[in-house]
Amino acid sequence: MQNRSSKPKRPRDANQFAKAVVDLATGEAEEELPPTPEEEGKDPAAVALGRKGGKKGGKARAAKMTPEERSEAARKAAKARWDSR
Repeated sequence: MQNRSSKPKRPRDANQFAKAVVDLATGEAEEELPPTPEEEGKDPAAVALGRKGGKKGGKARAAKMTPEERSEAARKAAKARWDSR
């Protein structure tokens, strides 16, 4: 199963992390980059279309809401953030 994180894992130990940084800086190791959508076998047109919709989604939703609805959504989001602590 694929890891959900888009960034590669870094060592948690400070000494191991420092060695990894030095190895990257000196060229002894290469940084692992996440695969591009093309490498994963996704259709580039579909990826672009999904990104386009995702970029305008929040603004379009907020424009349709009344001030009371926006306030309620913000209140609900703040409560969820504070309840998770």
